Amino acid sequence: MNIASFAPLAVVLPILGAALTFMLIRHSRAQRVVSIALLSLTLLLECLLLAHVWNAGTVAVTLGGWLPPWGIVMVVDQFSSLMLVVSSAVSLAVLVYATGQGMADGDHDAPVSIFHPTYLILVAGVSNAFLSGDLFNLYVGFEILLTASYVLMTLGGTGPRIRAGVTYVVVSVVSSVLFLIAIAMIYGATGTVNMADLAIKLGELDQGTKTLLHVMLLVAFGIKAAVFPLSFWLPDSYPTAPAPVTAVFAGLLTKVGVYAIVRTETLLFPGDTLNTPLMVAALLTMVVGILGALAQSDIKRLLSFTLVSHIGYMVFGLAMSSVAGLGAAVFYVAHHITIQTSLFLVTGLIERRGGSSSVDRLGGLAKLSPLLALLFFIPGMNLAGIPPFSGFLGKVGLMQAGIELGTPLAYALVIGGVLTSLLTLLAVARVWNRAFWRRPTDAEHPDPVLLLAAEEAGKAEDRGPRTGTMVSTLPGTSRSTSASRAVLLPRTMVGSTLGLVVLGVSLTVFAGPLFGLSDRAAEDMLDRSPYIQAVMGEDTVVPPVHTSGGGR
Repeated sequence: MNIASFAPLAVVLPILGAALTFMLIRHSRAQRVVSIALLSLTLLLECLLLAHVWNAGTVAVTLGGWLPPWGIVMVVDQFSSLMLVVSSAVSLAVLVYATGQGMADGDHDAPVSIFHPTYLILVAGVSNAFLSGDLFNLYVGFEILLTASYVLMTLGGTGPRIRAGVTYVVVSVVSSVLFLIAIAMIYGATGTVNMADLAIKLGELDQGTKTLLHVMLLVAFGIKAAVFPLSFWLPDSYPTAPAPVTAVFAGLLTKVGVYAIVRTETLLFPGDTLNTPLMVAALLTMVVGILGALAQSDIKRLLSFTLVSHIGYMVFGLAMSSVAGLGAAVFYVAHHITIQTSLFLVTGLIERRGGSSSVDRLGGLAKLSPLLALLFFIPGMNLAGIPPFSGFLGKVGLMQAGIELGTPLAYALVIGGVLTSLLTLLAVARVWNRAFWRRPTDAEHPDPVLLLAAEEAGKAEDRGPRTGTMVSTLPGTSRSTSASRAVLLPRTMVGSTLGLVVLGVSLTVFAGPLFGLSDRAAEDMLDRSPYIQAVMGEDTVVPPVHTSGGGR
């Protein structure tokens, strides 16, 4: 049987895992085993799907025996399968990290009865969005992952988390309502929501109607992807959640919005009609985001602003409407999911080891924990685009595509991209110098936990090296439980973070094949024929793409 026929299992397995872990509420160890095992099995399936479409091309799977455009269809192509593999690999690493944190902290920030089922539902929603072949099923995928994210964001029930959760819910509901209205209007105008069918029928509408529908979808997805000026909600929402939740949100949720923009722009509204507004939005997203990052003293907020900023690179690649630009954008999406998630996990370790995520309260971490310093340095340099890392390669690909396009706006974006990369390096270097390099006593408001840990580390040096554990403990009984817990670095948390950092480095090692896959994905998306004919049949006539002459 064709392996692509099992594509729906990428959604079904996490849902099954959510049901099983919910039934195992009183058995925390069994919950952890089930969730990790089923997510690992999902990742294995998605790797097989990626290998299949690498050789066989785009494949469509119809559900329930209903043929397109009437039934639900899932489509596996190079882009969707790559997103599935990267997102599940990152989700698995975060799940292992969260499991280690839960075991170390007694599950205060991630109650076992809630976290595991909700997390797996989130993964199912993400997978459903990547595989959806019709707009309404894409909407369902968004709602599944957003509903789960509402729960995860407010875990612990603290005041800041509830306030951030309210903002997040309101913004998400507004974007979802706008998306649903757009779907209703599209169905009213064309009589279908199947994306392959829409790719044919939307071309029959008058230009005014088509532009209205185009803009509505773009705004709805722009909110979810945090494209400026629709990104105001993100820096205040993500940093308040627990470290693993913030990491998976930063890595995946905005990229689902980016995926939706890429899919609809290339399939439903091909050409260069709105390329100029997209380029302007990309430039503003890059520059405004990174300027916001430079003004932050909290590492979580700084990374949230860099997350917004680097969405601009992806929009830039899409807006060029060229194979080189879109291929570089696909590569950069895979890179950014991995690196941004790694940095948020490392920030969770920094907060645990130093007692805070504010650089005003940190110092001396490089001496206190050299491994932690390395775990921050590698993805930090990768994010900044320092050669030879994948961030540098992706940005070079985007810059080359912009120069090949040769328009004044493209050159402005090339300059903006270089400036953003340099300012990202400045932001990361400031964190490194203040949190890792200087002495703890030089911090503006040194955290007592960090001073205590530094003192214990100095005493340990005087007594000689200690081996055999990654967990630093404080022997004194007079110190508070929270202070003692803050310096613990459990092996599970460190190991999962290390694994994700290694995955980020592997993107550099295997950049050639990954760029090859990205370029093939871009060619198929811009051609549209492989997608449309996989869903509607090989005899389907694909309408030509009309451009103004400068997009391709």
